[in-house]
Amino acid sequence: MEEDRLKYFGDILNKRLHTLLEEAGKTVTGMTTDGRGSLPDPTDQASLESDRNFLLRMRDRERKLISKINDALKKIEDGTFGICEHCGEEITDKRLQARPVTEYCIDCKKEMEAQEKSKG
Repeated sequence: MEEDRLKYFGDILNKRLHTLLEEAGKTVTGMTTDGRGSLPDPTDQASLESDRNFLLRMRDRERKLISKINDALKKIEDGTFGICEHCGEEITDKRLQARPVTEYCIDCKKEMEAQEKSKG
């Protein structure tokens, strides 16, 4: 891949990583300094717990995305970014635009999804 395209995708990935890390920090701060603690009303307490659980599930998904972003940034450094891990072909710019952390070209990903679907 051309150097300017690598820089372009690196910038996108770094901005997204920065945003995710900021949000994670806010979540930790918010959960540790939340003055509400335990609420006297059981319904309010249940609602608070439900909200926290949802937020934690969302942050877990973001944690996995952070890992994928870090992997993609390493690939940019070692020159393997944009190469399908299954077939070794170049991943199209269009696919990388849609999902810069992708590891597979669209054809291989479709094939994998079809296999998963037929198994379960």
